[in-house]
Parts: sequence; structure tokens; C-alpha cells
Amino acid sequence: MRLAIYIILALVVVQRLVEIIYAERNTRALLARGAVEVGRAHYPLIVLLHAAWLAAIVLLLPRDPTIHAIPLAVFLLLQLARVWVIATLGPYWTTRIITLPSAPLVRSGPYRFVRHPNYLIVAGEIAMLPLAFGEWAVALIFSVLNAAMLAWRIRQEDAALAVRRAQAAANPR
Repeated sequence: MRLAIYIILALVVVQRLVEIIYAERNTRALLARGAVEVGRAHYPLIVLLHAAWLAAIVLLLPRDPTIHAIPLAVFLLLQLARVWVIATLGPYWTTRIITLPSAPLVRSGPYRFVRHPNYLIVAGEIAMLPLAFGEWAVALIFSVLNAAMLAWRIRQEDAALAVRRAQAAANPR
């Protein structure tokens, strides 16, 4: 069972690394087009939080772990939702807060239903993956830490997008 868990975790790490490469490519392209990064100071804390979350899952794995099907299935569904967000944003998807004043706000895909779908997905992932391995404490501690980080980040992102949202409201299409 432990090997299966390590394989699942390795796949998550590979997924995250691929996403970081894609996000960094998008970030460079957006900055070259005149985009602005907001909240740069908190970004290393987000990276640290996510790395610590994955490390905690490995380090605190029970001696005789089991895989719980329902939280794992929810985690897998969240991966589909994550792909939906990334596909919807396309070249605008990054792991940082990058705003391009000339770009329209995305209102399709999951953004039709909720303002920050990726953050909801990440919150679910942070809870579900450790729960899939019976790690209630990891799920709880990192969910609380992530909620605090997202409260800070969402305030910064909303402030950065406020002008574009006001423009969109004034000029509906």
C-alpha cells in the first residue's frame, strides 16, 4: 500500500512541476506584453506551504497506511476541475498574480460560476489528498494555513483586478 501512495504522490509532484513550467512560461510572456505582478512577496510562502504539505503527507504517513477511495476520488475529480481552469485561462494561467491591463477578464468556463475557482480547487486538494491516506491532522493543519494564505492572496488579487472589473462593468459586451 505504501508503494501505491508513493506513486500517487510522485504523480502529484510531477503534475505540479509541469504546471510550474507552464506557469513560468506564461508569466514571462505576459510580463513581456506589459503585465504587472502583484503580491510577489507572498509567492515564496505559497511555494513553501505547498512543498511542506507534500512533505508532511510523506513524513506523517501512518505506519500501516490505507487508501481511502472517496477522498481519493474527490481529489481526482478536483484534478479535472484544475485542468478546466488551466484550459480556460490558457496563456493567462500562472501561479502568480499577473495582470495585463489590456486583457479582457475571463468569464467563461468555471469563471461563469465563481470568481476564484482555482483557489477552491486548491483548498479541496489540500484537504482531500491527505484524507485519502487517513492523515486528518495534515488535512486540518494545512487547510487552515492555506485558508490564511488565500485570504491574503485573494485580497491582493481582487485589488489588482478592481480596475479591470470596473471597466468591464461599465462596458458590458
